[in-house]
Amino acid sequence: MSHDSTAAPEAAARKLSGRRRKEIVAVLLFSGGPIFESSIPLSVFGIDRQDAGVPRYRLLVCAGEEGPLRTTGGLELTAPHGLEAISRAGTVVVPAWRSITSPPPEEALDALRRAHEEGARIVGLCTGAFVLAAAGLLDGRPATTHWMYAPTLAKRYPSVHVDPRELFVDDGDVLTSAGTAAGIDLCLHIVRTDHGNEAAGALARRLVVPPRRSGGQERYLDRSLPEEIGADPLAEVVAWALEHLHEQFDVETLAARAYMSRRTFDRRFRSLTGSAPLQWLITQRVLQAQRLLETSDYSVDEVAGRCGFRSPVALRGHFRRQLGSSPAAYRAAYRARRPQSERPGDGDGPVAGIGGSAGSAGTAPSTGPLGMPSQTAHTPSLHPEGPLPHQTRRTPAALSASLPGPRTGS
Repeated sequence: MSHDSTAAPEAAARKLSGRRRKEIVAVLLFSGGPIFESSIPLSVFGIDRQDAGVPRYRLLVCAGEEGPLRTTGGLELTAPHGLEAISRAGTVVVPAWRSITSPPPEEALDALRRAHEEGARIVGLCTGAFVLAAAGLLDGRPATTHWMYAPTLAKRYPSVHVDPRELFVDDGDVLTSAGTAAGIDLCLHIVRTDHGNEAAGALARRLVVPPRRSGGQERYLDRSLPEEIGADPLAEVVAWALEHLHEQFDVETLAARAYMSRRTFDRRFRSLTGSAPLQWLITQRVLQAQRLLETSDYSVDEVAGRCGFRSPVALRGHFRRQLGSSPAAYRAAYRARRPQSERPGDGDGPVAGIGGSAGSAGTAPSTGPLGMPSQTAHTPSLHPEGPLPHQTRRTPAALSASLPGPRTGS
């Protein structure tokens, strides 16, 4: 569902300065940026598709620092424009940033701040959100980025309301997206906002992608723990929680096991993982239920009990909020996509035991950090054309990070 952000009315009232043009899109590139993400806005806004009914944009590719710019695979790019060209753009897109631990060039940040002050729409795709945050453009606003980097973004910029569940967030004049494919979703959303559904649909057909996707990043989250927590005293408590998800316990139980007050435990847990312990625990239980629905023939009521939920009603509510589907519908959709021989109870293949010991009939789960079971979600699309995003405008109060701490990789 779409929600109007409290920042949206103010953003909608802002006007472009006289020298900026709505149809001009500037794409800001940096050395070390991944070529796939960088190419998305170039393809969406830089190719003339007027014959297909897609209004034309004027694209300005700008170097955010001295070139040549080295990208994925050692390729070198020379951008035709520098930062000065951003002054003409009504939309400025930062498709990626090379490192979530390195500060962007101050000259580029100044250019983004000026563009925003002069009414330009600012867009950050994937790790480009870190550049927007460094410029102060996300302060007090809802935003998203790739789920893997969301805890780092929330920890480094605490005034940003990071929501790792969303494919993209439209907060009026500042927009952010999750990883690679979500960058396409957001660019299509921009075309839809500017020129309507028909133009966005025509562009989607040319790109051979669904015009909209449902759901969010929740289905892709890897919920194994960050390696750096292994040396912390809380690691033992977290490991115990993951091993006993089939039991009914709450955050107070975890705090007691850590010999901490609830307030101290909440603060310490959040500092380590970027997530509130209650949300993390609910997420782990939902993921456990998701895997049981995929790998067993337990009824939904039995799944609820084996995942520590106090009732099937509680499971259904949390499951729908996180995955956008009821447990029964999720299982049906998952099995419809699996070969007959791979379904629980079919053929000679084992059925994994989740929530207790694997047993002789089960397969041992793969392990993640701390030797604990890997918690990777595999959620199929529940929409024939792929997902329709949890998109667009969100109220800051509705946003809270629900991930464990940062991981490395892409």
